[in-house]
Amino acid sequence: MGRQCEGASKVDNQQRDERYQKLDFALDEGISRRAAIGLVVLATDHTIEYEWRRLLDLDGVGFYESRVFNAAEVTPETLREMDSRIAPGAAVILPGERLDVVAFGCTSASMVLGESRVMERIRESRPHVKCTTPVTAARIALNSLRARRVALVTPYLREITESMKDYLNERGMNIVRMGSFEHSNDNEVARIDAQSVRNAILALGRHDDVDAVFVSCTSVRLADHVAAIERELGKPVTSSNHAMAWHALRLAGVEDELPQFGHLFTVQSVER
Repeated sequence: MGRQCEGASKVDNQQRDERYQKLDFALDEGISRRAAIGLVVLATDHTIEYEWRRLLDLDGVGFYESRVFNAAEVTPETLREMDSRIAPGAAVILPGERLDVVAFGCTSASMVLGESRVMERIRESRPHVKCTTPVTAARIALNSLRARRVALVTPYLREITESMKDYLNERGMNIVRMGSFEHSNDNEVARIDAQSVRNAILALGRHDDVDAVFVSCTSVRLADHVAAIERELGKPVTSSNHAMAWHALRLAGVEDELPQFGHLFTVQSVER
C-alpha cells in the first residue's frame, strides 16, 4: 500500500511539473520612468492625495505617499509635535528605491518648524533628495507668476494666519490682504465647500492692489476650480496643494504645460 501511495505521489508531482512553466520576462522603466515623487501626508488630511492624483496624472510620473500622525486641532503646539515624525514618514516611501522629490504636506507646520528644518528631516531618511513644502512651493510659484502683491486666504485661527503673513513677508512676499475661515478642526476644514472657497478668493482678489491669491492649507479643496476662478477673477490663483504639485513636477524635470489646471501650470521656469 505504501509503495502504491509513493508511486501515485511521483505521478502527481510529474503532472504538476508538466503544468508549471517558468516564464521569461523583461524589465522596463516602470511607472516612474520620468519622475518618482514622494509625499508625506498628515493623518487627518482628506484632500491632498485626491488633488495630487489629478494634478500629477501624467504618463511616466509615479506618485507615492505615506502618512504621519497629527492632531486634528491645529495649534502652534500641535504643529511643532510633527517635527520628529517627518523623517520616519519619508523613510517608508519606497525604501531603497529612487525618489526624485519628496514633499511634506502641511503648510502651517512648514511655517512653524521652518522650511529648512522640514527639509533637514526629510533628508535624514532620503539624503540629497530634492524637497519642497507648501510654503516653499507657494513662494516660488508666486514669484514665477510675477505676483508682487498677494492676498492670503486661510482656514486657520487668526494667530496662525497672522504668523503665516509675517513668515511670507519676511521671505520676500508682500501680503497686502488676508482673510480666514478661522476654523481649527482639520477634518472639517476639508469639508469647506467649493462655493465658500470661491467667494473668499473673489472677495479678497477683486481689489486693485492684489496681483494674485494664495489659499493656504493642504486640506482646503481648490485644484478642480482654479482655472474657472482665474477666468472669473482675471488674476492667478494657487493653493498649497496646487503650488506644491507644480513645484514637485518642475523639480523632477517634468515641464509639461497643463493649462486646464490654471496659469501656474503653464509656467516652466522654477528655482531649483
